[in-house]
Amino acid sequence: MRIGILTGGGDVPGLNPCIKGVVYRAVEQGVDVVGIKRGWAGLLNYDPSATDHSECVMPLNRQNTRIIDRTGGTVLHTSRTNPAKVRPSEVPEFLRTSSHKDIPKDERLDLTGHVLKVIDHIGLDALITIGGDDTQSYAVRLHREGVPVVAIPKTMDNDVFGTDYCIGFSTAVTRSVGFITSLRTVAGSHERIAIVELFGRNSGETSLVSAYLAGVDRAVISEVPFNPDKLAEFLAEDKRTNPSNYAIMTISEGAQMVGGAIIESGPEDAFGHRKLGGIGIETSEYIKRKLNTHTVYQQVAYLMRSGEPDALDRMVAFSYANLAADLLFRKESGKMVALREGKYTTVPIETLTTGIKRVDVNELYDTERYRPKIANMLGKPMFLY
Repeated sequence: MRIGILTGGGDVPGLNPCIKGVVYRAVEQGVDVVGIKRGWAGLLNYDPSATDHSECVMPLNRQNTRIIDRTGGTVLHTSRTNPAKVRPSEVPEFLRTSSHKDIPKDERLDLTGHVLKVIDHIGLDALITIGGDDTQSYAVRLHREGVPVVAIPKTMDNDVFGTDYCIGFSTAVTRSVGFITSLRTVAGSHERIAIVELFGRNSGETSLVSAYLAGVDRAVISEVPFNPDKLAEFLAEDKRTNPSNYAIMTISEGAQMVGGAIIESGPEDAFGHRKLGGIGIETSEYIKRKLNTHTVYQQVAYLMRSGEPDALDRMVAFSYANLAADLLFRKESGKMVALREGKYTTVPIETLTTGIKRVDVNELYDTERYRPKIANMLGKPMFLY
């Protein structure tokens, strides 16, 4: 048996432990593991007629994965590639024909046929895909094409539908709480209002949970448009009643003002997303003008997903890896490993395409005062999903 493994989308701490977990479990069973580089780009750019494929794939074994769990990121590298929606300019040179010159640049090509041939050429019996909604949406496509696939959910936004937990979320929150706590010394020393912008495209869970744990004054999340005038008034009150004369808040990068729009920039990627970021500085400037005061704006951004994983992300990564590998050994594919109500389980891989996972606003968020609302802990899971 030969298994292929890849990581796609944004990197998060916990990917390397997950890769190592799959490899070590596979070696125990006498199964070969092939690492696919740069996510789906590794299969897209693989030229079966070439003699050197080291840019696209690499053998994985105990020796070359022995210490990778000690670091963050992914040794397989990653990309936001979707072989079902390839721009004409991004078609690999060996696949280009004269007809590609006449294709409009905004059109997308489906090169799944090539990917299926590559999987056959490498001799892969199954795939383990580690990624978020976008990466796994193409895994669902391959599953429907007959490729045995098991998905492992990862994203620091924790927004993959069908699971309570995604690899990377705990470390992202841990990093955020640490930076928020450190920033208090600056905000307090200068007696300012601090606005901390955190990653979170559609789900505000990182902003909400980080705010809850760091004890910030206000938290703005992606799910609820906010009134900047009301927010400014709250922060002015928070600053005035703080003995150190400062206030601090978090805001999701996907948040928007009432009547406004999500702030995006740059071209769309292969999954239709543009780069987010900037709502924090816009909010900071608005508050500065409204209150005639100084502010501190800090975009935590990639620091949220940098460095080694914390203990929880290591535990989940290794556990997901073993669960996924064992599924394939039993010839069970078309599934995504998951955590539900604190227990490891599996769901059909198509589950992640059937809904959206967002903050339970009614249970966990005060929409009037822009704060976490944790009224009754009885019966709630550890991470307040």
